[in-house]
Amino acid sequence: MAERQFTGKHALAVFVAAFGVIIAVNLVLAYSAVKTFPGLEVKNSYVASQEFNERLQEQQALGWDIKAELVGGLLVLRITDQTGSPVEVAELQAVVGRATHVKDDFSPDFTFDGITYAAPAALGKGNWNIRLVAKAKDGAEFAQRVPLYVKG
Repeated sequence: MAERQFTGKHALAVFVAAFGVIIAVNLVLAYSAVKTFPGLEVKNSYVASQEFNERLQEQQALGWDIKAELVGGLLVLRITDQTGSPVEVAELQAVVGRATHVKDDFSPDFTFDGITYAAPAALGKGNWNIRLVAKAKDGAEFAQRVPLYVKG
């Protein structure tokens, strides 16, 4: 029986195949990253960075705490002040979605019952983010990303 030799052609084939797999995987991951990128967070990052500390101090002065949960098909937000009392905001905007893509994003229409804000929501199991912007009655803005894990 003749013994097979490993020639230059075989080495080239192994080299091309290995790097071909690496390049193919990188292309697939790059396409996936670009396809799921939700877009810009701010129009001008330099201006946003200059205003960051002022907005942070304004937000911290409010002393609000936000908790989110899904209860019987309702997305419930509890906004409380430093004493634990419920806060009624002047304006509330929220976008609920997954952290990895925007195809499931929606803006719930919250109603305040004197204690909590609630809106109907059909959320699948897993991690969700609530990107919340609330305005106090004095005009101070409170912006926060509130994570929510839905058990399946």
